[in-house]
Amino acid sequence: MEKFSGFKDRNLAELLRGRIKELTPREQVKICHVCGTHEWTITHSGLRDMITESVSLIAGPGCPVCVVPAREIDEAVWLALNGVTVATFGDMYRAPGSEISLGDARGQGADVRVVYSVRDAVAMAGREPEREFAFFAIGFETTTPMNALEIPGCPENMSFLVSHRLIPPAMESLAEMEDLDLDGFIAPGHVSTIIGEKPYRRFPERHGMPTVIAGFEPLDMLMAVYMILKQIKEGHPRLENEYSRAVTYDGNVKAQKATSKVFDVVDGAWRGIGVIPSSTLRLKEKFSRQDARRRHDIEVGPGRDIYPGCSCHLIIIGKITPDECPLFMKACTPEKPKGACMVSSEGTCRIWSYREDL
Repeated sequence: MEKFSGFKDRNLAELLRGRIKELTPREQVKICHVCGTHEWTITHSGLRDMITESVSLIAGPGCPVCVVPAREIDEAVWLALNGVTVATFGDMYRAPGSEISLGDARGQGADVRVVYSVRDAVAMAGREPEREFAFFAIGFETTTPMNALEIPGCPENMSFLVSHRLIPPAMESLAEMEDLDLDGFIAPGHVSTIIGEKPYRRFPERHGMPTVIAGFEPLDMLMAVYMILKQIKEGHPRLENEYSRAVTYDGNVKAQKATSKVFDVVDGAWRGIGVIPSSTLRLKEKFSRQDARRRHDIEVGPGRDIYPGCSCHLIIIGKITPDECPLFMKACTPEKPKGACMVSSEGTCRIWSYREDL
């Protein structure tokens, strides 16, 4: 613990705060991050209150549960209500589909099980060969390799409902939204340990946008803000790696190879954003037996991503903050979420809901 205590050092934070103030221009600067853990650190460390009001730290689509479209949750619910045992993570269990969640399906008698990892689901399927299992495989590049390693040798009675998404294409979508007017990106640390630095080069090179890969401690985040403001001051946008203690230029090459052997990259929908080119994964043809959609002929209609009155679609892309949603902490609470952003511990609304108790 002592090794990392320095990343919370108040004196260093005050020093960085002063440097940030010196670099802050008069005009508004919008810096977007795409990581639920970054948002947790920013919110619960009070970093927005530490820096000048001229710098806005905007939460983008960094919650893997929040961005899964309702239609894909509907598919998982369909499987569960049609006799397939569905294994999923705890936050995905409560995420709303068009009408009901997997938790609601379990209340109707479906066999839905919460697991800590894909390996738990594989073990369950191995112990119960008489049952059909499906693992609801969600997450960004961080969790994808684990599923990729399990899929080729999984039990005969197991399939995967794949809902993986890729972060750089989502960042590209945000960079191209003219009404967002972003000035810089803080890239996610966990994802970057897998994909490395290379995929982010497009943002300074193509969009002239300063981009910094950052860790998760308060000083990591302040340092990332400082580095972006310094680039703006110098007029020289580039990619920098603040999280060099964990992220390399090439990333985890073994994990990348494992993923590419099992998945193809395809266009796909994101809740609150729409279809983003080359942003989702699909099982390769040779793994069609393990593809739950093909194996079980899932039949669902168009999904309803947004509950009436909910502003998740605007919160996910950073156009508004949670407290600007009329349902926030009124009709929509952690105990009774109406929108996906209130479900996961990485969801912006859920993170801000804890702030209400501070």
